Amino acid sequence: MTSAPPRANSRSFARAFGDLRDGFRQPELWGHLAWQDIKQRYRRSVLGPLWITISMGITALGLGLLYSQLFGSQVSTFLPYITTGFIVWNFLLGCLTEGTDTFISNDGLIKHLPAPLSVYVLRTVWRQSLMFAHNLVVYFVVIAIFWGAVTTPGYTLLDGGGIPQPGLSWNALLAIPGFLLLALNAGWVVLLFGIASTRFRDIPQVVTSLTNLLFFMTPIVWSTDILRDRFGDTVGWRDLVAELNPLYHFIQIVRAPLIGNQQSWHHWAIVGGIAVVGWAVALLVMRNYRARVSYWV
Repeated sequence: MTSAPPRANSRSFARAFGDLRDGFRQPELWGHLAWQDIKQRYRRSVLGPLWITISMGITALGLGLLYSQLFGSQVSTFLPYITTGFIVWNFLLGCLTEGTDTFISNDGLIKHLPAPLSVYVLRTVWRQSLMFAHNLVVYFVVIAIFWGAVTTPGYTLLDGGGIPQPGLSWNALLAIPGFLLLALNAGWVVLLFGIASTRFRDIPQVVTSLTNLLFFMTPIVWSTDILRDRFGDTVGWRDLVAELNPLYHFIQIVRAPLIGNQQSWHHWAIVGGIAVVGWAVALLVMRNYRARVSYWV
């Protein structure tokens, strides 16, 4: 009598990597699901997904006009700054908040469709990428209107103060690898928070409640130039308000090249380091709890 073959260990990095590999091999599935999410959200709407662009344009215009006056900045340079910051922020915010709901909202598919978990992660990231692409229309309109101001070498974000910026040039193409690095980080964020939220249902509420604080703590509607203009070049501990905020570095690697601002290698180094550490933690969690997600949802 022969004994039954030993059961394969479900907790292994091989299975975790295999899940990611199988997910990337099904772009038709997660791509179609992501596009259907957007179509469903604007179903029976006259303008459809164009509402994404319109909403972004109205928000950027309103806050740009307001904060440019509050901070004594020229609309021609500060509005592109705020617009680009908002576009990147919406991508990050969407991946963070909707990432916590990735597996919970797909409980029906997870229980009945034999697909890798990474399919739902890629579905969320791709959906946010499509919305990012829609919002870029607002960026191109704003840049076209204020082309002369943002392409002038030495322009500043503050009237009579601030760091002179090199101006918009071909370096704007650096925003492409910058966004790819953002998407890479978005993958582990959605995977990690998605699995954790299936086990601890308070996490989505905690993340949502913290987003407003994160927004105002991140230089989106305000610039680090304001700190230097108010407190001098040696800001000291006030520099930490921005530098210790990971979202600031995430936004800068895309915003800076898009509006011709000075670019610093340390933003790229920090975002790259976060990607390495984040994926290491996410893969460890996936290795240990991947098989339990279908039960937790």
